[in-house]
Amino acid sequence: RWSGSVSRRSFLAASATCAAWTIVPRSVLGGPKFVAPSEKVNVALVGAGGQGRTNSRALFQEPDTQIVAVADPIQQFSLDAFYYKGLGGRVPVAKEIAEHYGKQSPGFRCKEYEDFRVMLEKEKGIDAVLCATPDHLHAYVSLRSMRAGKHVFCEKPLTHNIAEARLVGQVAKQSGVATQMGNIGHSRDGIRQTCEWIWDGAIGEVHEVHAWTPHPVWPQGLDRPKETPPVPDTLNWDLWLGPAPERPYHPWYLPRVWRGWIDFGTGGLGDMGCHIFDHIVTSLKLGPPQTVEATASTFVQPGGGRAKWKNTESWPQAQIVTFHFPAREGFPPLKLMWYDGGLMPPRPQELEDGRRMGDDCGGAIYVGTKGTIITGSHGANGVRLIPESRMQEYKQPAKTLPRVDNHYQEWIRACKGDGKTGAPFDYAGPLTETVLLGNVALRSGERIRWDSAAMRVTNCDAANEYLQRAYRNGWSL
Repeated sequence: RWSGSVSRRSFLAASATCAAWTIVPRSVLGGPKFVAPSEKVNVALVGAGGQGRTNSRALFQEPDTQIVAVADPIQQFSLDAFYYKGLGGRVPVAKEIAEHYGKQSPGFRCKEYEDFRVMLEKEKGIDAVLCATPDHLHAYVSLRSMRAGKHVFCEKPLTHNIAEARLVGQVAKQSGVATQMGNIGHSRDGIRQTCEWIWDGAIGEVHEVHAWTPHPVWPQGLDRPKETPPVPDTLNWDLWLGPAPERPYHPWYLPRVWRGWIDFGTGGLGDMGCHIFDHIVTSLKLGPPQTVEATASTFVQPGGGRAKWKNTESWPQAQIVTFHFPAREGFPPLKLMWYDGGLMPPRPQELEDGRRMGDDCGGAIYVGTKGTIITGSHGANGVRLIPESRMQEYKQPAKTLPRVDNHYQEWIRACKGDGKTGAPFDYAGPLTETVLLGNVALRSGERIRWDSAAMRVTNCDAANEYLQRAYRNGWSL
């Protein structure tokens, strides 16, 4: 423990001129699990692609946070083909991090690791982990980090499959660490407006919701490539595969396009569902659905002609999924319909000509017995009663729900024992389960009946194999 008048903050300030930066272990500082309010939270970034880099830049805005290490099996790659632009990978992202913190602390170093497991073993001063890997590694990174006593922020969806979501939620509860899923709309004002208006009775009883996204905005409906090009020198392909089944490297799999492959991603629904379902689940107090059914687009075969979507390799180009939820206290039964890949719900009659439905990433339409609410993709933009005349007449209720500064700051505060996060894993897990049940129904080809307590599809045994996956040796959860 530190004693006398020398604090950790003054010690680090005095050490800033050293050529090498050393992370002081939390055990030395005497702080079990939660970080002292006067200390900075030492965060390790796992996954340095476009979203990982975005997350690191968001953490730059938090003065009581510093990113001390980055782990990614890719040294460097270009993001110019995607909206992120620039460079991803552990080398350029670690360099950007070091340059940012080096302005205040000359000599600051951000450690680089190919394998995050090695990082967790060596860097004893890490307090928290931000996971921004592809979906197939979310559960593994989160579980390993929580079992090591680290607070965890994990991108959405929380996991790649339903069994993982259950396990991650259980371990989060057992470990007692601060957790947050990256559905950033949960910390914005729109979700609170939606809740307050619906609970105020603005549109009466809500019996139907339509939700959509234009995603996927990457290729889907593909067969596995047959070519086996050499693995780039900058990529540890075996490590990138992680728990997924072995297959030869191909540039069709990464970066970013991994979302379309069943072994690595969860398609358009998995990508955007946890954003768009978030305000629906919260405002309507939804539990697990009773039934789920899905239909998928056909695809064009390489040799010509159209064929039914196959569920072995890649998610379909577009789908419609229908969820039925039972009545809850104060709420009637609900039908929730999901559309992706450019498919859209019918345009509400109340929406004036020339007005846009949702935003660039999608939206939701709440249909009630006394009116209609339309929102943007994250429930954070464009929350309006329609038609606009109805909006102007409506006397909005008082803001009864507490507002949050931002999603990252809420997590950092929770890492210090100051309150709880809005999307902890005990909330994010069930939300992810609901979203991923759409993929289970799609792959089964049946309308599935869901027994949440037993974590089982009751009417289609074949569907239960899609609740979990087999893991490669050395990658067991």
